[in-house]
Amino acid sequence: QVHLVESGGGSVQAGGSLRLSCEASGYIDSRYCMGWFRQAPGKGREGVAAIWPGLGHTYYTDSVKGRFTISQDSAKNTLYLQMMNLKPEDTAMYFCATQTRVVGCLGPFLQSSYNYWGQGTQVTVSS
Repeated sequence: QVHLVESGGGSVQAGGSLRLSCEASGYIDSRYCMGWFRQAPGKGREGVAAIWPGLGHTYYTDSVKGRFTISQDSAKNTLYLQMMNLKPEDTAMYFCATQTRVVGCLGPFLQSSYNYWGQGTQVTVSS
């Protein structure tokens, strides 16, 4: 069993920065993919960034490339999402997730492959 708790969300102006954290407890293994997803009001949930900690491979959706950085601290069992140059369209509830069924990040933004999810943290970016 894995338990994920996100934190670090808040309200910022466009151009600002935030760092989200996702503290994991339970069965944590660097072989398995971890990711960040977001859901804006009235829209479906979408993948933002993912990481295969064992090899350090990272994946980003096009809209956040160059602005967001995903990282993982295995000693702290914590996943991070550093977000810079935030835009109003980044406003959403952000969720972290991990999967323990397949080694690696096969389909890093395929939501059905993730079997553990956090409750989310809200990010609001004003213009």
